[in-house]
Amino acid sequence: MQSILRPALVLFGALTLVCGVAYPVLVTSVAQAAFPEAANGSLVKQGDKVVGSRLIGQSFTTEQYFWGRPSATSPTPNNGGGSSGSNQGPLNPALRDAVKGRIEALRALDPSNVAPIPVDLVTASASGLDPEISLAGARWQAARVAKARGLALDDVQQMIDEHAEGRVLGLFGEPRVNVLALNLALDGQKRDTP
Repeated sequence: MQSILRPALVLFGALTLVCGVAYPVLVTSVAQAAFPEAANGSLVKQGDKVVGSRLIGQSFTTEQYFWGRPSATSPTPNNGGGSSGSNQGPLNPALRDAVKGRIEALRALDPSNVAPIPVDLVTASASGLDPEISLAGARWQAARVAKARGLALDDVQQMIDEHAEGRVLGLFGEPRVNVLALNLALDGQKRDTP
């Protein structure tokens, strides 16, 4: 028994040191040296106060803010500790009902907007934490945000364009805008004077 137990304990101790201590220290050190902002959460601050992260979506629900993608995380939306999708397929009635409810909520908030609603505004992503929306999703909401803030629509459209990010490496994904960055920029704008 001792001939089996001793090698097992030595292997257990060695793997614990390599996988549980050395590897995490190495990965953390490389991340802090090469990507310190991302490794620390890409926190967005106003003064000394943290107002969010460039990497994790936030729930905006009032008219004067752009809304991000819906989140399927639980127990609350955009829960960074519970990243998950809904795992509902396109034939699942629960997904169809959720999308229908999101469409109705967007239409009720801006009944004059009869344009087709971009898909990213009514479907959650696999992570449930997307901090960005498509340019089409931002432009669809521009008139509502401009009206609620008392800003000219052209000014809001220009802010969307100024905060637009292109494809990753010029190849991957679609042009997009970070919702938190756009909303914070809008918070700094002055209203039109009547």
